Amino acid sequence: MGEVLPLRRPDHEPVREAPATDRPEPLWRELVGRELRTERLDRGERLADVAERAGVSTQYLSEVERGLKDPSSEILSAVAGALDLTVRQLSVRAARTPAPYGALCLAA
Repeated sequence: MGEVLPLRRPDHEPVREAPATDRPEPLWRELVGRELRTERLDRGERLADVAERAGVSTQYLSEVERGLKDPSSEILSAVAGALDLTVRQLSVRAARTPAPYGALCLAA
């Protein structure tokens, strides 16, 4: 996956300076990755142990947790299951991220 680039504004449209506190809305994979990492750390588990139970490499799980990889539903289910979570529980947690990013709609 490449980086997300903003669309350019037409030359005649004024550029609005964003306040320093404005951050771009996180991607779904970043929210899910954060939840996976939080759960793993809360349980006091090592990356290697969860990856082994899920059947994925430690490097891949690390990339998922950091929001760099967009795992398939099968991989997401395996990783969530290795943490005793369902994909639904994981999705609800990610969707409950504090404002302004709490309400998400996903297209299938």
